Amino acid sequence: MPVLDRSELEASPLADLHAIADQLGLDGFRRLRKADLIDAILGEPAAASDGDRGGEDVSSGGEEDSEAAETDEPATRPRRRRSPRSRRAGAGTREDVGESPEEDEAATAGEGTARRSRSRGARQGASGERATRRAERPEDEDEAADARVVDGVVELLGNGSAFLRVSPPDPSDEDVYISAAQVRRCELISGDRVAGPVRLPRRSERYPSLVRIDTINGASADEVSEGARYDDLPVEYPRERLALGASDPTLEAIEWLTPLGRGSRAVIVGAPRAGKTETLRRLHEALSGREDLELTVVLAGVRPEEIADWQEGPQAPAAALTFAASADAQAQAVERALDGARRVASRGGNALVLVDTLDGLPPHAARKALAAARKLRDGGSLTVIATSTLPVGGETTVIALDVALTSTGRQPILDLVASGTLKPELLVGEDGAGAITRARAAALEATT
Repeated sequence: MPVLDRSELEASPLADLHAIADQLGLDGFRRLRKADLIDAILGEPAAASDGDRGGEDVSSGGEEDSEAAETDEPATRPRRRRSPRSRRAGAGTREDVGESPEEDEAATAGEGTARRSRSRGARQGASGERATRRAERPEDEDEAADARVVDGVVELLGNGSAFLRVSPPDPSDEDVYISAAQVRRCELISGDRVAGPVRLPRRSERYPSLVRIDTINGASADEVSEGARYDDLPVEYPRERLALGASDPTLEAIEWLTPLGRGSRAVIVGAPRAGKTETLRRLHEALSGREDLELTVVLAGVRPEEIADWQEGPQAPAAALTFAASADAQAQAVERALDGARRVASRGGNALVLVDTLDGLPPHAARKALAAARKLRDGGSLTVIATSTLPVGGETTVIALDVALTSTGRQPILDLVASGTLKPELLVGEDGAGAITRARAAALEATT
């Protein structure tokens, strides 16, 4: 079963904690302070808070006594649903629960035996009766749904969540929603085969939701989650050149004079109207359609017309924001795309993310996006090629464009003196690196 991390719960808003507590069947969770609520979710005993009614304590099973507002109900009726106001709007914002139905049932059964004798008379008696009925009655609607285990293929969505397609690749009404928290925790990527129990959709939801992830591609989800973090995996300089094979003069110059490799951090720089976006589009055309390369396009802070051009092309962008979007929104769109690419690389695949542009991102977000690119030693790779007015810092390849060459229609438009690749001999060999040095020297002499 997935492990709920205390730090993640502490960083979550109270509304998310209430949603988790409701799915676990915790009584009176709305009266708990945040620290006590986290203890209850994790199944740890919590001290009674000042606002706790009558000094009642949290039971040893991680649940508080039932809410005072809750009315007595027959044992055969399911538990009361949350009101629409308390239910979080939209399937895309739901969070996953981290306890199995067996643990929830055990906590419920233990509620009636751990009650303290200091509870107020009438309220204590009513609470005890409700706890006894809860322990004796059958599983409620959500718990009964947990017994149904589904198996399917993951399809990631642009907002970070996903669907489990039970009849891939076509969508169906039987598909199961996977929360963004589960996607991040288990580092899911599109194409993963996942199995786990589900719960029925609530009143405002269309699809059933995955309660937890038991297996990923036949392996235990715990083993996948406990693997090394992407940022901690050993890396090396890119050694495998990305062949472009294009007849375009600028792309030919890039391929041999500023070579790109699997795992490169590359930035196409230049003044406005130097041709950065057009060069990125041509690189996309040269690199798309390869089965060994997972390619993603992110448009952040571009012109509306450029979004229309990309959307009419063979591959729609994973995210598309104009320059009117806030810097934070642009940074989040880029980070979501890179999250999926990191998972591809950590599984041994090769991912390529094209970003136009880094100019609208906060400086630290731009550096973080570029730093995600790397070649994992004995593993996969994540390559980032982005446009920017100026170098960000930390690049392994800088492709500088000359606005004077672009404006006069001369090709190639590469500013060779300002361009360069770190350790090009690893990509094109010693002879190729020597040829690059001689070409740059000749270009420098021509400008003096």
